[in-house]
Amino acid sequence: MTFVRTWAGTAARIVLAAVLGYAGWVKVQDLTEAGRTVALYQLVPEESAQLVGAAVAFVELALALLLLAGLATRAVAAVTALLMVTYIAAIASVWARGMSIDCGCFSSGGTLTGGAERGYVVDIARDLAFLGAAAFLITRPRTRYALDRWVLETKER
Repeated sequence: MTFVRTWAGTAARIVLAAVLGYAGWVKVQDLTEAGRTVALYQLVPEESAQLVGAAVAFVELALALLLLAGLATRAVAAVTALLMVTYIAAIASVWARGMSIDCGCFSSGGTLTGGAERGYVVDIARDLAFLGAAAFLITRPRTRYALDRWVLETKER
């Protein structure tokens, strides 16, 4: 059973690293657009949206690199879980306020003309799955091919 959990944790770590890495990389390519997308949510003052958009992009990239390396896995998974909860709350907020926007998760976001409700369900379900992967890593941070094993395990002498 430990064998299966270790490999499941490894898969969760790699998937989260790939998702966060791609999302962060797309945002870093156009930080102005990342800020504009944050502004569409109307959750932070418009003058702060650019800073928040850039910060999110670099945080996602940093988390992706740490997850890929398997370094500080439990702590990084906890930050990733917090990020996913924030994303879910932001999307739910937009949906509850009757706004129609693209989340901007993996590309530039924008105002949609219609059909956003279906997109919100998909976005929230996807982020819940990522939250589940992060929660799994919080409880089972030991994974294959991780620097944590090398750094944290004590060697008997």
